[in-house]
Amino acid sequence: MTLLPGGGDPHRFGTEAFYAALGRAFVAMCAVVPFLFLIEAVDQGLAFGFDPAAGIIPRRIEGLDGIFFSPFLHHGFDHLYSNSVPLILLGTFVLAAGARRFLWSTLVIVLVSGLGVWFTGSPNSVVVGASGVIFGYLGILLTRGIVERSWWNFAVFLLVGLLYGWQLIGILPIDERISWQGHLFGLLGGVVAAIVFRRRPDVGGPYHSESTLTLP
Repeated sequence: MTLLPGGGDPHRFGTEAFYAALGRAFVAMCAVVPFLFLIEAVDQGLAFGFDPAAGIIPRRIEGLDGIFFSPFLHHGFDHLYSNSVPLILLGTFVLAAGARRFLWSTLVIVLVSGLGVWFTGSPNSVVVGASGVIFGYLGILLTRGIVERSWWNFAVFLLVGLLYGWQLIGILPIDERISWQGHLFGLLGGVVAAIVFRRRPDVGGPYHSESTLTLP
């Protein structure tokens, strides 16, 4: 386990290292959203047509690259506004547990969500948006409280469940304008990531992990 000088374990609630990691994660996630707004502003202002060019087009080869690009694109500012707050909040808790785990977990979510949409979505649609990633982070936080068996993760589990548990209805095909496949497979990708990248017991301490969040 890696400890921060004078701050204790960044995974132990109440330590200086814990609050420092959480604060840096929040700042980092807050920096992501303006970048998404810049992309949307460029897309709309210059009429580049990013969505049809870089979104996921199910079951079409030309739509495969959208698996990686679609989370950065949105159908207008209203769509982006609705994703911004949950992306910051859920992403903060996921990122605070370690930058490496965050990056690998996000990659798993993007792949599982994107491939799920590509295989099962309507070939007449173009799917964009960060909601698959958001549902993936939701899946991570809900699952992590179980697989890592820590009071802090259980507290996050309860908080996230109270705030965003109702959004799980988004995995059902209740609105043809919404990619429920992206939500469902994103959630499943988050569950997989939480299990694969969980903190494991170690002989030198209760857990081991790269743990610290180091950002420029």
